[in-house]
Amino acid sequence: MTSPAGAARPLDRLPKAHLHLHFTGSMRIETVRDLARGHGVRLPDALVEAWPPRLRATDERGWFRFQRLYDTARACVRGEADMRRIVREAAEDDAAEGSRWLELQIDPTSYAPFVGGITPALEIVLDEARKVSAAGPTQVALIVAASRTRHPFEARTLARLAAHHAGDGPGQVVGFGLSNDERRGTTEDFAPAFRIAERAGLALVPHGGELLGAQAVMETLEALHPDRIGHGVRSVEDPQVLDAVAEAGVALEVCPGSNVALGVYPSMAEVPLRAIVDEGIRVALGADDPLLFGQRLTAQYAAARELGFDDAGLADLARQSILASRAPGPVRAAALDDIDAWLAQDAQLLAHQA
Repeated sequence: MTSPAGAARPLDRLPKAHLHLHFTGSMRIETVRDLARGHGVRLPDALVEAWPPRLRATDERGWFRFQRLYDTARACVRGEADMRRIVREAAEDDAAEGSRWLELQIDPTSYAPFVGGITPALEIVLDEARKVSAAGPTQVALIVAASRTRHPFEARTLARLAAHHAGDGPGQVVGFGLSNDERRGTTEDFAPAFRIAERAGLALVPHGGELLGAQAVMETLEALHPDRIGHGVRSVEDPQVLDAVAEAGVALEVCPGSNVALGVYPSMAEVPLRAIVDEGIRVALGADDPLLFGQRLTAQYAAARELGFDDAGLADLARQSILASRAPGPVRAAALDDIDAWLAQDAQLLAHQA
């Protein structure tokens, strides 16, 4: 259906899946400030008066500032109640933006000291994910992520933990990732951990190709055999790598707000979303770390609209996010039907109802 001139369907009413959201980075800024007050943590000005912070992480100094702010926010999370609050609020925020399925990414080692170990840290988050999923409307599953800044043997430990809790529904672990500064560590050293996760049937979802170029994407493809790659946008810098991503059927979790905030691209207009989609590569838009970038999921679809995607194109991006997810069949089918319904309705009517 063609929309009347100037009309655009409201993006928060578009059903979608959210596949790239970090646990600490998902927090509301108000929550961080509240937790900081409660635990006596002094927040830097960038999380108080100058939020969202101005970031540029394409060099070591810039990444250090980004990581320092992230670590400060993480230091405000000091127990079970805090962890449950983050899961609950992430689900609430996603629900408000039309997200039907959220795969929340967590490294449980960060919270283990406050709850007695990595196993209870993960199980607390899984338990809360089951509770919020039962309440709906957003179903929440977990991705366990290892850090490139730590020894690959720790990644194997986390992969075994993830495998123990592997499942295909809300409140279960559906994937295994690799995050943090991609300039650190050697990608192939983490391959044994990914083989553990693969044998357990988990989605393999490492980061790659945001801070580093196309070669990093190719190394990730060859060493880790991913189902999805977090970011991967710089694969466009080498047509052969872009072809390899398409041929492998790997989806890219593209986070335009992150790309611009971290200085990978100077403006939203430079984010190569169109080039990736035109190559036939499946894309799932994600918010990455709204706490530091100041943008949540709907803003990523708004960015795609700025890049020239009409409502039909935006609906297709939403479909791709659902199809790239580990959402159960009934959740997937209902979301896909509702995406068609969103597109079929009159844009002016939807905007009036929103």
